[in-house]
Amino acid sequence: MAAGLGTRMGELSSETPKGLIKVVGREILYRTMKILENQGIDEFVVITNPLYKEKFEEFLKKNNFRYRLVINNFPEKGNGYSLYLARPYISEKFVLVMSDHIYEEAFIRKALKGKGLVVDKEGKFTNMEEATKVKIENGRVAEIGKTLKEYDALDTGFFVLEAGIFEVIKKLIQEKDSLELSEIVKEAQLEVSEVSGLFWMDIDTPEDIKKAKKFLIKNAVKGSGDGVVSRYLNRKISTKISEILVDYVEPIHMTLLSFAVGIVAAFAAFFSPFVGGLLYQLNSILDGVDGEIARAAMKTSKFGGYFDSILDRYVDFFVLLALALHLNPDVWGWAVISLALFGSAMVSYSTERYKGEYFVDIYKAVPQMRYLFGKRDERALITMILCLIGKIEWIFIILAVVTHVRVLVTVHLVRKSRNS
Repeated sequence: MAAGLGTRMGELSSETPKGLIKVVGREILYRTMKILENQGIDEFVVITNPLYKEKFEEFLKKNNFRYRLVINNFPEKGNGYSLYLARPYISEKFVLVMSDHIYEEAFIRKALKGKGLVVDKEGKFTNMEEATKVKIENGRVAEIGKTLKEYDALDTGFFVLEAGIFEVIKKLIQEKDSLELSEIVKEAQLEVSEVSGLFWMDIDTPEDIKKAKKFLIKNAVKGSGDGVVSRYLNRKISTKISEILVDYVEPIHMTLLSFAVGIVAAFAAFFSPFVGGLLYQLNSILDGVDGEIARAAMKTSKFGGYFDSILDRYVDFFVLLALALHLNPDVWGWAVISLALFGSAMVSYSTERYKGEYFVDIYKAVPQMRYLFGKRDERALITMILCLIGKIEWIFIILAVVTHVRVLVTVHLVRKSRNS
């Protein structure tokens, strides 16, 4: 449903329909359609008005969606009339969504298992005053509207319907000059399915866009694999950076920027470990931004993760090598340094090799891995702190011990999990 004019969006909707306004780098409608497509929806019927016909045509073709574009020449007749225009193209069970609603993937996956109108009894993320309220009796819609004083849930704008709904619409169309979707819902006494507590929003104003952006960036934080430093420090900063930059840069830009900061950190570390340590920690913080932007903007790629991991190994090696050259150690010092360098690489290799062998993320398959100390973010913070207090030699002693202990424990946990 994309026939509305979106007048409350101000200048944003004067040339662009609400569904095609970008939130964190992707059109609102793209998000919903792509998630639905990934869940098995194979064709889309998009109803819009003549003003936006060309823009939707361009959007749908560019993203290779299988679609039918239906033009509502009388949008003033209401969104119920818009739905009626889809009748010739629907003969079976179908999903109905609004083009100006954003849903997280978990919401859509759960909603697709329901029937009728999907409601939310919590409304954590929506404006309660603006939301459409629903009164429920015996599992069906009894009353619906924005002004209801007593209600049980909120209308999420997501429906799982049978083609028979068009008979109800046909009857109402014959009786009314204009028809709203809420009238159809009430007349049909639609069955209600509940999906509460998950993110969804009706994007009506520029303030809604800002609110949605905050959630999508926060929700883009890696679900597993972060060390304690990332969870409690780095992500607090990186998500703020991602929120500022997501509409202006691509993930690869941040990957290269992070790498550049890391290489500068290595050069600086040779002359001034104090500066090098600070820059290395900055590299560690920026290292999370590319992934956050990629996940929030639905631009993830296997190559992106692969390339980022390789660049991280180069940065780690060059920073530690620069600090070692600054120390100018003896033979025994180089032995410890070699163990630290090799161990740092092995931490990554031991986890990535698991994925290559068993085709699953080790942090999901072996939950205990989440609590093992020695990930890259933790090593970077240790390096920075010891650089700041001038204890460079202790960096290599600690890393030589921590990294190899971590690898040995990883092997033990893997063996234990695969044998259980």
